[in-house]
Amino acid sequence: MSEHADSEKTAPDLECRALTKTFADFTAVDNIDFAVPKGSFFSILGPSGCGKTTLLRMLAGFEQATHGDIFIKGKRVNDIAPNRRPVNMVFQHLALFPTMTVAENIGYGLRRRKTSKPEIERKVDEVLARVGLSGSGPKQISQLSGGQKQRIAIARCLVLNPDVLLLDEPLGALDLKLREQMKVELKHLQQEFGTTFVYITHDQSEALVMSDQVAVMNNGRFEQLGTPQALYYSPATTFVARFVGENNHREGRITDINGDTVTVQSDSGESFRATGKNLRIGDAADVFVRPEAISIAFPDKVPASVDNGFDVAVKEILFDGSRSQLVVGNPSAQSVFSVQLPQTETFRHVRPGDRLFVHWQAGVSRCLLHSNPLSGRRQQ
Repeated sequence: MSEHADSEKTAPDLECRALTKTFADFTAVDNIDFAVPKGSFFSILGPSGCGKTTLLRMLAGFEQATHGDIFIKGKRVNDIAPNRRPVNMVFQHLALFPTMTVAENIGYGLRRRKTSKPEIERKVDEVLARVGLSGSGPKQISQLSGGQKQRIAIARCLVLNPDVLLLDEPLGALDLKLREQMKVELKHLQQEFGTTFVYITHDQSEALVMSDQVAVMNNGRFEQLGTPQALYYSPATTFVARFVGENNHREGRITDINGDTVTVQSDSGESFRATGKNLRIGDAADVFVRPEAISIAFPDKVPASVDNGFDVAVKEILFDGSRSQLVVGNPSAQSVFSVQLPQTETFRHVRPGDRLFVHWQAGVSRCLLHSNPLSGRRQQ
């Protein structure tokens, strides 16, 4: 085996080194490095204007990088035209041809490649079976449901056997219930084909459910890159803590440090114990605790020992089945907490005005050096 072929075999499917894109004096993508292993589902998550679409367009070849390099299977592709790169792209609005049948849509790229008709028919039938739509070839696009159209758009790309499939918020136009269903289906399709998916979204739920790894993007840079679990439970920055999932947030100053446990006096007068690293007494800090990490008790059943505990009154009940929450207020500090409502008979009859005690341990609360994560957002 040649050295080039050997390097292709061991190289990640996609790698970017110091990738940068500027428009005049504005930097849309700022010196990004990352690698996507073969056959993985990689998501880029961020708010509108963070630079993720510009990044995806560079990967596809629709935008030229100002600096840096893009490698696919170890081969530099910066100077390769979009139609010659081993990638395909699924757009939010799918771009299916309404005057073609399902089979003609899927076979379009193969016809452009001058593939023989029997081979096209075989590959189209095969890919339709793999996306769960066997026998749908003769149908018109107008006869398909939203979820079926989604699968056809993906099948049209996957039939070309790309090294990397780029997906530009493809679920954005779907209604909520169908979007929830398609999140699971997309992950199953990626596993079925084994193709590397690079998916951009502003929807944290999509990224967390489907991805092997997620890069959280802000102001043209990756704030953190890791597994969904790492981003959720161990956010590295205040932006990630506030953007990924729901969090109760307080600002304050560190008054004590004991190993990885810090004490923070909040601006509202509350004292919190949380976990944090590389912090010093006197630092301005942000404390975060997830609603589901907070336990509740009635005043006559307060635990004997807790790291954090507050007497509160119920202000609102936000009922959403298993995801129901309480909004509770701490009268002494004039602050509120969002707390997940336990699905037990004990708390089913809680009403606004009821007195409760909320509590949690330091290990489920995160302390980070203070910053303003929402300032200075860039535009795409």
